[in-house]
Amino acid sequence: MDEVINEQVKAVRAFNRGYTRSTGLLEPYLDGPLSLTEVRVLYELAHREQSAASGIGRELGLDTGYLSRILKRFEARGWLERSSSPADGRQQFLRLTQAGHAAFAPLQQKSRDAARTLLERLPSADRAELVGAMAKVQRLLTPPVPSAAPRPRTAMLREPRPGDIGWVVQQHGELYAREYGLDARFEALVADIAARFVRNFQPGWERCWIAELDGQRVGSVFVARKSATVAQLRLLILAPGARGMGLGSRLTDECLAFARAKGYRKMVLWTNSCLTAARSIYAARGFVLKKSEPYEDFGQSLVGETWALKL
Repeated sequence: MDEVINEQVKAVRAFNRGYTRSTGLLEPYLDGPLSLTEVRVLYELAHREQSAASGIGRELGLDTGYLSRILKRFEARGWLERSSSPADGRQQFLRLTQAGHAAFAPLQQKSRDAARTLLERLPSADRAELVGAMAKVQRLLTPPVPSAAPRPRTAMLREPRPGDIGWVVQQHGELYAREYGLDARFEALVADIAARFVRNFQPGWERCWIAELDGQRVGSVFVARKSATVAQLRLLILAPGARGMGLGSRLTDECLAFARAKGYRKMVLWTNSCLTAARSIYAARGFVLKKSEPYEDFGQSLVGETWALKL
């Protein structure tokens, strides 16, 4: 038995050496000054509306003192701000500043590009086999969750499939009627926007992401080409059961990373003042309110807002 285990240990170590070499983890991470651990901490901060250091430490398995030093460096660079919990003043919440999001965005895009370069070396069938094998490794190495503990939820963003655009329209119609009292004319507006996006879709310049939670659709966002230099963020929505998990932030960050990678110089969006959660996501990423105008439509008195961000 010891000989078998020793051979398996050798195999695991050989896999680790090959994996770190092929993914470039032995080189300066993402060609930048930050370590892999620092970038992972940035990732957790960027994809949470607010969090405590203890939660990030548990997620990444980091020593408290080591994590504290990383957070202090981020704070010194103006990337991080702290606020006291209203329920317990001794507990502090962490949130990335606009400068923090600006520092993280190019790192996230470089990571995506590196993964794409790695996969593009392989034929389609081999890519599918590799991704499946990675999922199996992740499943086998994930510690079992005690039966009394809540089951961890799996969130992912993906490209749209047949039926997704209709779902986006349906969700807007249902949620906005239930939460804001908008009538069927709003659903018709969304249907028109979605139909024009599909009908006039410009590959390479426009994108749509569908958010899934435990295999179920829970959100969406679109990037539309408004001009050669201006992208428009559209149809950001998140189902109530998926809120508070940072998915709205992830969807928005995907849009910004895509727009920057394509060379857009500005991103704009139109929203309503009552959408406070979405507005806080936009403001945290540096969007500026450019225009606010009251109007009557969809059976309600509303305030339309135009926001913009220089990329």
